[in-house]
Amino acid sequence: MNGTGRTERTDRTLGSRRLAALLPDPSASRPAYRHLARAISELILDGRIALHVRLPAERELATALDISRATVTAVYDLLRESGYAHSRQGAGTWTALPEGRTPRGLTRLLGPRDTAIDLARAAPTLPHGTLADALARVSPHLAEHVGTPGYHPYGLPELRAAIAERFTRRGLATVPDQILVTSGAQHALTLVLGLLCRPGDRVLVENPSYPNALEALRRARLRTVPVPVTDGGWDTGIVESSLRRSVPQLAYLVPDFHNPTGCLMPAEQRARTLRAAQRSGTWLVVDETLTDLALDVPAPPPFASHAAPGGTGQVITTGSMSKTHWAGLRIGWLRAPARLVTELAGQRVATDMGGSVVDQLLALDLLDRSEDLLPTRLEQLRAQRAALTASLAECLPHWTWHLPPGGLSLWADLGEPLAVALAERALDHGVRIEGGPYFATDPGVFEHRLRIPYTAPPDTLREAVHRLATALADSRTPSPATRRPHWIA
Repeated sequence: MNGTGRTERTDRTLGSRRLAALLPDPSASRPAYRHLARAISELILDGRIALHVRLPAERELATALDISRATVTAVYDLLRESGYAHSRQGAGTWTALPEGRTPRGLTRLLGPRDTAIDLARAAPTLPHGTLADALARVSPHLAEHVGTPGYHPYGLPELRAAIAERFTRRGLATVPDQILVTSGAQHALTLVLGLLCRPGDRVLVENPSYPNALEALRRARLRTVPVPVTDGGWDTGIVESSLRRSVPQLAYLVPDFHNPTGCLMPAEQRARTLRAAQRSGTWLVVDETLTDLALDVPAPPPFASHAAPGGTGQVITTGSMSKTHWAGLRIGWLRAPARLVTELAGQRVATDMGGSVVDQLLALDLLDRSEDLLPTRLEQLRAQRAALTASLAECLPHWTWHLPPGGLSLWADLGEPLAVALAERALDHGVRIEGGPYFATDPGVFEHRLRIPYTAPPDTLREAVHRLATALADSRTPSPATRRPHWIA
């Protein structure tokens, strides 16, 4: 096993069949060329079509969509006019981004430029006093480090030891050599994909799943093998069958208060999944970022602890402080076999010599005080969850949901497929939120779902629900014919 030093040229052409599968029925709206051009621009903004990728030849796409070549020509002309494509003589048509536009994935991280209530990101804030106190405590320790170069590709030794001890206390014996500190759990996943996977490899993923993880898989040009997660959780038979038939190189799972459904995988299913992955030779990447946010049940032990003795060799566990403390710290980690940690650290230094010493000292301080800080966080989340569900029951009584035993959000069923349209209209009413398709492995599904985080204060959540109810009523009224789509600049 050696993932370093490998170079491989990836295909930057989007096939006609692949693009056709992402697009809506051309006959669903007229004129078809505007309908299709808008769909392609939305896919580019959502990141489902990458930038600087060559689009199919006009004749090939026309055949795949069963439309005239003239219609495809008009689609590409409109994309070029609006800045979503450009052409090079003899090289075809390539995807682009209009000047001044930002991909939605980045916009979600940058946050709103207006006063909209932000329900697109499920991440808590950190009380100012907590941060100020932690900064005061770590300052003397920082002075001990300034006389050193400050490079720690594996992570600050003290922090690695603390994270290892945390795993051991939770029931999975761990030593510091099995820990790599990263710039968040997403960084850990990206490192793992770069080391263990090649373009075209299969990766088993839940459907729905964490959007940024799905985007990382797309950018690594991996083929997803989706397995459903419903309100009732996982069907282990489907997971086992998918592992046996597809033999994926890797599986990415969020078993603890799953994002976005909130489901918690039972212990028996964890053991069966581990055995099935071992039989297929599949690496399991288990995202435990939400593990500590247990609101109604005890916090689960590490997923890997359910393996038979000595059977955790192909389990990689990722974690983060983003959901329990503050995403601004950018501190995450992974637990893996020591040899793999060494290879991952070697891969890391090509782009990142190591994380901030200041942030790691802050993380160490906050982790040491988790027993004092976490109960207050959990009580706050319970109160916010209660405020959200009460407001939904009052203002949107036809919506349904299963109360999650932990985590940060509800996976609401709207009863009809209007999530994307409602999310767009909600922004006009001052609420930023994501429709279900954003969490899907394939386009066009979960149109009847919204993920609604309860990370804002109760009064803010109540106001957000009132605005959503108003937006829903508004969305049933046709928009004025004079209103032009925002993407045609």
